Amino acid sequence: MESNQNKLLITNWISLTHIQMKISNELEIILQENHQLSLNEFYVLLFLSEAPEKKLKLQQLQSMVGLSQSAMSRLVSRFEAKGCGTLKRFVCGDDRRAIYTSLTDEGVEKFKKAAVTFHETLEKAFSQEMIHRELQRLTDQLRP
Repeated sequence: MESNQNKLLITNWISLTHIQMKISNELEIILQENHQLSLNEFYVLLFLSEAPEKKLKLQQLQSMVGLSQSAMSRLVSRFEAKGCGTLKRFVCGDDRRAIYTSLTDEGVEKFKKAAVTFHETLEKAFSQEMIHRELQRLTDQLRP
């Protein structure tokens, strides 16, 4: 009995991660094609757009996006190198070790446009029959 329960848990976990990977891949492709943004870059714009004053410490952002310090620093540097003016990096006046990243007006506009694409892609993905059936099956199996 316990063995069957363990197999079911593993099967559910694999199904759930498969769905997540499939949707993440679709989001990555469409954001790149339409807005020249990676999924992680979109998340940076999202979290900054929701932050007070549209700014966060780089360390906070890395935690929210799930990247290492060096990966987050590279991601922000890539934004700056694109020259699109979406982000601005500056040193904190109180703590010279802390680096803030803020969303510019151009960044807000880029985010708004990308968010439309993001939501449309999610709506399409969740309305697809295969994913809908798989989610329903998982939900049914996970109920006590």
